[in-house]
Amino acid sequence: MIQNENAYKEKKVITIGIVSELTGLSERQIRYYESRKLIFPERSKRGLRKYSFQDIELLIEIANKLSNGIWTHEIKKDFQNRQLHKINTNENLHFPKDYPQECEQL
Repeated sequence: MIQNENAYKEKKVITIGIVSELTGLSERQIRYYESRKLIFPERSKRGLRKYSFQDIELLIEIANKLSNGIWTHEIKKDFQNRQLHKINTNENLHFPKDYPQECEQL
């Protein structure tokens, strides 16, 4: 029996090529979002980026916000505020387990 039916969403097992196919984003765009500290993939022993289904959902949200004219620093601030809210209220928001819990200075 499966202990947590959503546990698979947190497992970082999807390569950047598959993420690109699933989201329609280019690998370059995905790496850019990582450089802007909007997404946090794990690295395999060989250095390959590994993403989760939660990361894919987050990437789609990022792309939608950008297409609506929202800047990356605003998206980052929104994610940080949502993460703080999650911590303060113990809500189960859809953030990867390794998303920074402390706000960084913008």
